[in-house]
Amino acid sequence: MLYQKDWARAWLGFGLVWFLAAIALAPSNKLYQQGLVLFLWLPTLVLAWSARSVLVQACKRQPALWGSVLLLMVWSGVTLAWSATEDPGRELKRMLYILVFLLAFPLLAQLGQAQIRRLLRMGSALLALAALMSIIYLYGFKGFPLIARLTGIGEIAHPILGAYVIGAAVLLMLYDRPTHRAAQLGWAAALACLGAFVILSQSRGAVLALVLTVVIAPLWYRDRHSRLFSLLAVVATGLAFFAMYNVIAQRGSSFRPEIFGAVINMISQHPWTGLGMGSPYVVQASGLQFDHSHNMFTHVALEVGLPGMLLWVAVWLYTLAEIVRARGTLFGKILLGLWVYSTLAMQFDAASLTGTPRAEWFISWLPVGLAMMLPWGRAENGACGKISGST
Repeated sequence: MLYQKDWARAWLGFGLVWFLAAIALAPSNKLYQQGLVLFLWLPTLVLAWSARSVLVQACKRQPALWGSVLLLMVWSGVTLAWSATEDPGRELKRMLYILVFLLAFPLLAQLGQAQIRRLLRMGSALLALAALMSIIYLYGFKGFPLIARLTGIGEIAHPILGAYVIGAAVLLMLYDRPTHRAAQLGWAAALACLGAFVILSQSRGAVLALVLTVVIAPLWYRDRHSRLFSLLAVVATGLAFFAMYNVIAQRGSSFRPEIFGAVINMISQHPWTGLGMGSPYVVQASGLQFDHSHNMFTHVALEVGLPGMLLWVAVWLYTLAEIVRARGTLFGKILLGLWVYSTLAMQFDAASLTGTPRAEWFISWLPVGLAMMLPWGRAENGACGKISGST
């Protein structure tokens, strides 16, 4: 089969690493998007026919998850009939991008969970390099004081969304410690760079989401390392709060309650139809204007109505159900942490579900895609268990 060839697997694997790391390291967003087309979209389409049995199995093994994704896409497409977007064709193309992105994950699953974890570590390590470069550039080359809010390089330049991307990388690495001593030193250094980026970004939503996830992670990891990380997270947060209290407090609630109240009122004006996918909108709160709702769920409700929001909730909950079924594996535990983190992060800022690949995908479509790999992981672990049981 074509999709089982080594070159095909390497092509797809590189595409996953590109998605993770090039968001920061690519010279421009245009190059990042072009790289995704070349390294992830194109191989998925080229290999789809030879891997059609895999894609059929994916739908059969996770019918509720795939069904809710397709229903969300169909309903979102229907809302284009009344959308105020200038280019409905572009919105449909973006939905196709999302579908092809998700189709790549059953194909990637054929690499095996061990290889997928290595690719995720590689992408996260490159993001750690980007975090270090961001810190050196802003505080070293540009001479900003450490009290200044960190903005990253590339497409992680937004202090909030960039921190969400880096926080996701922390969770993809933190509990997947390598076995070799030299690799452990690199792992620790990478985590230090990632953690420093999140703290220096002063993104309270990202910090809160990350800390809460690490604090409660012992509930599903149930080992000494997760308890240690939980304790360290509490201590580090306490020290950071003590040292930076004035910086943290001076921004107040950043108008989040006022924005939420205004958005609820906007949703009530078009509860069933929404404004239509891709429709621009402005939130007016406390005499200010904001270009989005600062909350993923209310953003979806604004654009595609309550039916669309309920379908996104269904996608998200079915993703959780698949992850819970795999909670006995290390990969399943890692994804459970990523899901919890993403759920918390969605409440504070992210508001782009159907846009082109960007930072928000790390806390929306990436967890969904990774969960679509889990059926093969369960089969893989089951086979290992049978072999070990027969020896």
